[in-house]
Amino acid sequence: MLLATWGGTGYFPAAPGTAGSLAALLMAYGIVNALHAPPVWLAVMAAVLCWPASQAAGQAAAHFGRVDPPQVVVDEVIGQWLALAAARPDNAIDWLAAFLLFRLLDILKPFPIRRLERLPGGVGVVADDAAAGLCAMMILLGLRWLSLW
Repeated sequence: MLLATWGGTGYFPAAPGTAGSLAALLMAYGIVNALHAPPVWLAVMAAVLCWPASQAAGQAAAHFGRVDPPQVVVDEVIGQWLALAAARPDNAIDWLAAFLLFRLLDILKPFPIRRLERLPGGVGVVADDAAAGLCAMMILLGLRWLSLW
């Protein structure tokens, strides 16, 4: 439960998914800026976290009696880290854009992201957010390539 709720962040009373994304952003900022790690390490960490997150999400879903309970926010952490992997360490607009793009895609779940929710158990809980994070990453890279800021 500790992993699934990302240390209890998922129990935030309003918008736990956004709270989980914000917690992921703050942790990522510390990793990238305080530890001087390249942002691509966020994608590596997200990939490593996928399997244990899927297991934890599946167990939490059974505990809460829901397919994708709002308390489970480890999937938001994975998606947010994937989006942030495209952010430049010293560019606040990149970080804000990655946060907003991921939240927008996670909430709207455009095709084909929503279809991934159909995967069984915790895999479906994590897969749609990972796809939203990858899409946000690609959009952010495209915006950077266009030199919009």
